[in-house]
Amino acid sequence: MNKISTYLVSGFLKTIFNFLLAFICLGVILSLFEEIEFFKNLDIGIGLPLLMTIMFIPNLMIKLLPFIVFLSAMWYIIAIRSNTDLLSLKVFGFSNLKIIFILAITAFLFGIFVLFFINPLTSTMVKYYEVVKAKYSKDIDHLVSINKNGVWIKENINNKLHITSAKKIEGDNLHEVTIYIMNNDNDLISRIESEKVNIISTEWVMKFASIYNQEENGVPKMLENFRLKSNYNIEKLSSLYKNLDTISFIDLLTNYNSLIQKGYTRQILNEKLNTFYSLPIYLLLMVVLASIFTIGSTNRLHNVHYVFIAIIICVIVYYFKDLSIALGQTNRISTDLAIWIPIIAISLFCSIGILQINEK
Repeated sequence: MNKISTYLVSGFLKTIFNFLLAFICLGVILSLFEEIEFFKNLDIGIGLPLLMTIMFIPNLMIKLLPFIVFLSAMWYIIAIRSNTDLLSLKVFGFSNLKIIFILAITAFLFGIFVLFFINPLTSTMVKYYEVVKAKYSKDIDHLVSINKNGVWIKENINNKLHITSAKKIEGDNLHEVTIYIMNNDNDLISRIESEKVNIISTEWVMKFASIYNQEENGVPKMLENFRLKSNYNIEKLSSLYKNLDTISFIDLLTNYNSLIQKGYTRQILNEKLNTFYSLPIYLLLMVVLASIFTIGSTNRLHNVHYVFIAIIICVIVYYFKDLSIALGQTNRISTDLAIWIPIIAISLFCSIGILQINEK
């Protein structure tokens, strides 16, 4: 029994590895063209675009892992069904349910292995990717830093340098804001201070702004509602630091409070944390789902039909998951629930399919 179980597990892992290699090759081809387009005006050769592609692809593979495991499970079960291995397994006392259980637990443990051993490596690679891309970015005149000391923004507007400092971001507002405006020679033109600045759009609205102009000998001009043009709004600022792909599952668990102090919101952190928690369960369910359409099928469908089914299922699951997350991000439902709704729905469908398979 142990040898047969080992045979099933090793064969399934080998299939997952083969599919991973296929997806990596496809990802490298597509991503490399994008990186070459980014660096095309710089005299750097092919080395750096290739390195950026290598840094980016592993993290992408983790995001695609549920679909890779689903396709791998379908392929593997079709293979053992076609060469009568499935019939031999049943002769040795392996029921449909037991075979599915072994493959599903393998996928679950594989997901845990990815979280604790692969994800720390991919997060480091993404961090390096972000740093290098920022270094070569054409938008170098516009820099943003969000850390425990507050928010710092440097931007060029109408040939004037704006340097903004704020204590924190809360909702759609910056708090305790000071803006320095300088000319091309870095001479200070004016300083603007405000306790609260609404940045929901790129036209910032300041409540009770104090404007200190150099020509007015330090006497401030007080304005109740002052508007100032910027290149950033709350959505753009949030997108600069909510990319948690640079933070591993282990770092997220151990440094949760310090990440909040750096400016990450609890909503964003909880969303990512629940995404990590759900990954092993997601992989388990995708194996069960694949089994329902292969082991549970009474008709020996042609391989083209299986491919068609696999594509349709992947598209449905992907957009259902995307829709659920969108509902969470727009506060229609809680972000925690948004991550788990697709898993709950797939679990209900799988439980019905498993009961039917078990009866055969």
